[in-house]
Amino acid sequence: MNHPSRKHHEFNGPYFARTTEDELQEDVQSIRVKLENREDNPLGNSKIIANADTDEIIGVVTWHWKSKETFWLEIGIVIFNENYWGKGIATKALKKWIDQVFDSQPEIVRIGLSTWSGNVGMCKVAEKIGLKQEARYRKARIVNNEYYDSVSYGILREEWTNMP
Repeated sequence: MNHPSRKHHEFNGPYFARTTEDELQEDVQSIRVKLENREDNPLGNSKIIANADTDEIIGVVTWHWKSKETFWLEIGIVIFNENYWGKGIATKALKKWIDQVFDSQPEIVRIGLSTWSGNVGMCKVAEKIGLKQEARYRKARIVNNEYYDSVSYGILREEWTNMP
């Protein structure tokens, strides 16, 4: 899953500290307790992406408030298992996730997605599904002692709704 040794960490915010194995185990235990207590939404603002045939966990989609006051969410996706990279799963999952977020929260005006210029695949996925590049913060991320840009994409509800 999100083990600190997995390759996805090279692309998913490699400028942030990685979760330790102990922290990962604490997260798993917290979810286990929520499931045992039959909480309605044990994953909060996240959903698991899984292989429907094998139930294997592939990744996760998330959202968090960028600005609750202006009804602006930021979404994200991680495909944990590199065996599933390059198969269009991120594209399909993000489209469904944006649909679900807009459908379940009618007050949301805009959705954003941020990545870094070294994650070329994520930039391509964002553009492929119709998100517009709205900001590029030059030399805002350091990965392996090299500077990269932070890139922000976004889409308004009316743009998403009116896409073919």
